[in-house]
Amino acid sequence: MPSSDPLPPKENAIFRKILKCYEMKQYKNGLKLSKQILTNPKYTEHGETLAMKGLTLNCLGRKEEAYDHVRRGLRNDLRSHVCWHVYGLLQRSDKKYDEAIKCYRNALKWEKDNIQILRDLSLLQIQMGDLEGYRETRHQLFKLRPSQHASWIGFAMSYHLLNDFEMANSILETFRTSQSVESFDYKHSEFLLYQNQVIQESGDLDKAFKHLEEHQGQILDKIAVKETMGKISLKLKYFDKTVSIFMDLIRRNPDNSEYFKLYLEARQITDAESIINFYNEMSKEYPSSLCVKRLPLDVATGNVFEELITEYLKRNLRKGVPPLFVNIRSLYRDSQKVATIEKLTLEFVANLNSTGHFTKDDSSNGIPQEPASALLWTYYYLAQHYDYLKNTVKALEYVNLAIEHTPTLIELFVIKGKIYKHAGDVEEAYKWLDEAQSLDTADRYINSKCAKYMLRANKIKEAEEMCAKFTRDGVSAMENLNEMQCMWFQTESAMAYQRMNQLGEALKKCHEIERHFSEIIEDQFDFHTYCVRKMTLRSYVDLLRLETRLRDHPFYFKAAKCAIEVYIKLFDEPLKESSTAEEANLENLSPAELKKMRNKQRKAKKKAEVESAQAAKAEKKKEQYNKSKQQQNQDNGDPEAPLLDELIPEKLERTEDPLGKAIEFLKPLQLLSKNLIETHLMTFEVYSRKNKILIMLKALKKAYAIDPESAALHKCLIKFTKLLEQTLKDADEIMKQVLLHEITNELPILQKKPVEINEDFLSRHKHRADALIAAAEIYYDQSDDNQSKAIDLLKSAFKLGDMSLEHALLAYNLLFVEGKLGELNQEVKLEFKKLFNDKYPFVPCFKLESL
Repeated sequence: MPSSDPLPPKENAIFRKILKCYEMKQYKNGLKLSKQILTNPKYTEHGETLAMKGLTLNCLGRKEEAYDHVRRGLRNDLRSHVCWHVYGLLQRSDKKYDEAIKCYRNALKWEKDNIQILRDLSLLQIQMGDLEGYRETRHQLFKLRPSQHASWIGFAMSYHLLNDFEMANSILETFRTSQSVESFDYKHSEFLLYQNQVIQESGDLDKAFKHLEEHQGQILDKIAVKETMGKISLKLKYFDKTVSIFMDLIRRNPDNSEYFKLYLEARQITDAESIINFYNEMSKEYPSSLCVKRLPLDVATGNVFEELITEYLKRNLRKGVPPLFVNIRSLYRDSQKVATIEKLTLEFVANLNSTGHFTKDDSSNGIPQEPASALLWTYYYLAQHYDYLKNTVKALEYVNLAIEHTPTLIELFVIKGKIYKHAGDVEEAYKWLDEAQSLDTADRYINSKCAKYMLRANKIKEAEEMCAKFTRDGVSAMENLNEMQCMWFQTESAMAYQRMNQLGEALKKCHEIERHFSEIIEDQFDFHTYCVRKMTLRSYVDLLRLETRLRDHPFYFKAAKCAIEVYIKLFDEPLKESSTAEEANLENLSPAELKKMRNKQRKAKKKAEVESAQAAKAEKKKEQYNKSKQQQNQDNGDPEAPLLDELIPEKLERTEDPLGKAIEFLKPLQLLSKNLIETHLMTFEVYSRKNKILIMLKALKKAYAIDPESAALHKCLIKFTKLLEQTLKDADEIMKQVLLHEITNELPILQKKPVEINEDFLSRHKHRADALIAAAEIYYDQSDDNQSKAIDLLKSAFKLGDMSLEHALLAYNLLFVEGKLGELNQEVKLEFKKLFNDKYPFVPCFKLESL
């Protein structure tokens, strides 16, 4: 369609050159050509030229000028699809996708069949998850360009994503039959596998199996074909076909445990004896396969298990396989198997020390002595074994024996650090990891592991220095780790800052992680065209589905939980404004004290000046780096990304609306992590401070549905019943009816009084340490007279077998840190210290001398 404000032929030719310069990223030439048109008095306000000049300026990083020119152009020519399209491109470069979609729709009003605008619109719709709109746009593109592959694929995928599998397969089948492909290439192969995926998801497995049988000669990924055919035939109970398929796959890869399990399922072998016999036969055929030796251990019992595990342990200890314990840790669910493994390994140690063989039979049968390293790896295994069983003393005994045997093996120091970590001594744990790292400073894994242990011990500066050995020169390690989206480091840093009560720094790390997830979603934008062009359609569908549940990742949950807890604390205990000057009572100071104070002030002033100079230097270096990065983006022709607000810890911790910020982190959890009880308990805590009684009740209902016997939920229920009593007095009639209806039908437990709820909970869970700790806190909260009752409950918790280190630390904080059971006399403090120390003697704060 011609422009609503056309240019004469000469100027129109220049305008076309401007478009060409933009496409070729020759932005400076584009600006010169724009100037030629706009300097002509007749066309100084020509809308489309102004818009293109603005788009070019945006690519050069001059954003304010760009918006000014594009808006002027749009005002001068509101019926120009070019102006609206350019305005949409500007909004898209600022990640304002909703606004960009509106601009594209306005552009299509004036030129509804513009291919480029429709393509840009479809990209934004799929990025924003507007699947209905995406289908309409792809349909329009399909009608305009029915000869292009991308039109068919995009149109079919729009139906697939909306779960209209029949229509999607119909389009794909029509496209397939219209193609005259003589030599089948990778793209056609991927197309057929994608079509088969659509058929499978429709539920017609028989049709999917026949489709694979018919086209398997055209598919290049033979392994994918066989695996898919095997799984489909198993679901369809075509057992004869399944057996042959998975036996063929086992011949290809006898170290894939999944193949063996599916083969046995197809053979319908379920009894342990037959399974073990099968693996014995396979071990003769594939003697080097690890699977055929490991998998029978899961089903074997009694003497058969002892025989198999003896050979398995001997083989791996002889070879010195470090992950042996991890490999068989799943067997520890069975206490009898644990006892057998312990008995065997202890016998190995005794025999290796006395005869150099694993067993006495080996010695009498004339088998050569085991290598000296066999004893070392047996010590190493036993250290992990006892650590898993929470026998710290025994674990340390065996790891020390191993270190005496070979003091240069890094794995031993790593395990020793892990033992101390599990025992609760994070300081000692990090020291042993530091020792391990010093033995091999070029090992990035040990470096990262050591840094993680340092963060657990709140050694943030040391952890940063440790990571600096592997980060880019010229940039601080913390900045570089943020650039690389190293989220394990940032989550651990956030929690370390939270423990140290440096709330601003903790929030900074949480916000950095949140930005990483936003960047990951934005980075997927480039793949919408790439995947369709390269025909990697199955991976593309997986990517789109990942995008919808991305914030369900554990890294986001940890960061969000930390941020919510910090914001709640800031709401409960707002930071006080720092005083501008210290008031000192100079009159009461002696001359010597006055001199001492002035010296101290001078030193502090000098130190502040040095720190200020260093900060200015760092800021200058950062500014230079940002400029170079911006210049690099300009050289690459990328539109300047929107500048994000700098995350300043002092500003973050002094937010005016901490609960509003907490809700920002909470919303993705409510949407994606609704199966976790912590999500609903955090929702309750946030909205209890906003006094939103109905949202609190909704959160309690969801939490109760997940785990009605949770100790944390129990405390929330008590808190809600107290608030409910007052609310029912003050609320209007409609609110009362709603609350009473919900409580009667959904949570009848709330009809009881807090004392009754606590007593009932305690009677049901007398043998749970976390329940006793929660009940003790509630007892004291109900009345100070109940302190003795609360203390007795805590004492009884220590007699239980499930009193974990986490529970012990919870009880310690209750008594000595938060003081939620009131003031304790010295005798009670000493008694509890002894209880804590007897249960977990390696935890520093539990030691008697720390009282």
